[in-house]
Amino acid sequence: MNSTTRTWIQRGAVALIWLIAFLIWRNYQTSNDLSTTEAGQRFIDAIDAAWWGILAYLGVYLVRPIVLFPASILTIMGGVLFGPVVGIIAVVIAANTSAMIAFGIGRLLGKAPGADDEAADGDESFVARWSTKLRENSFETVFIMRLIFLPYDLVNYVCGALRIKWTSFLLATALGSVPGTISFVLLGASLERIDMGLDGINPLAIVASVVIFVVSIVISRVIKKRQAVT
Repeated sequence: MNSTTRTWIQRGAVALIWLIAFLIWRNYQTSNDLSTTEAGQRFIDAIDAAWWGILAYLGVYLVRPIVLFPASILTIMGGVLFGPVVGIIAVVIAANTSAMIAFGIGRLLGKAPGADDEAADGDESFVARWSTKLRENSFETVFIMRLIFLPYDLVNYVCGALRIKWTSFLLATALGSVPGTISFVLLGASLERIDMGLDGINPLAIVASVVIFVVSIVISRVIKKRQAVT
C-alpha cells in the first residue's frame, strides 16, 4: 500500500467517524426536541454537584468540535457549573485541548503539504491571499481571529487544513481566547440556568463581558495596524 492510498484511507476513516458522531448527536437532539441551550441545561442538571462533574465537562468539551456544539454555550456552562475562577481554569484547559483536536482533524482531512502551491501562488483571490497570510504570519493572524471572535471551529479546522505550525496555532489560540473565555464564563457564573434567557442575570456580568469584548476588538485593531505598517 503506497503512502497516497494510506493517506486517503486515514482521511476516509476520520471523516466517517466524524459524520457518525455528528449524526448521533443530531438524532438525539431532534428526537428529544431539544434546542442547544436545553440540551446544555440537561447536561448541567445531570452533573451538577457531582464530584466527577468537571471530568465529564472536560470530556464533553473534547468531543464538542466533532458534533459542532457551540463553544460559546459550553463556555457559559462552565461558569454556571463551576463559578468564575474554577470555570475559567476548566474552560482554558478544555477549550485549548479541543481546539488541537479539531486542528488535528483538519490536518488529516486537508490537502497534502505542497499540493497546488503553484496554483495558489498565482491566484490573487481573497481566499488565496488570506491563506498565504495565515501561513506566513500564523501567530498574529490566528491571534487576531480569536480576538474578533470568528467562528471557533472554523478557525480550528481551516488552520489544520492549511497545515500551519501547531505551536503558533496553540499559543495564539491560548492567548487570543482569554478575553472571550473570561467574558463568557463571567456571564455563565451569573446565571442559574442557560435555558431561561437573561432572566436573573447579574448586570455587572453583562458590563464586564461587554468591556472585555470591546477591549479585545481594540487590541485586534491595534495589532492589525502594526502589521500593516511593518
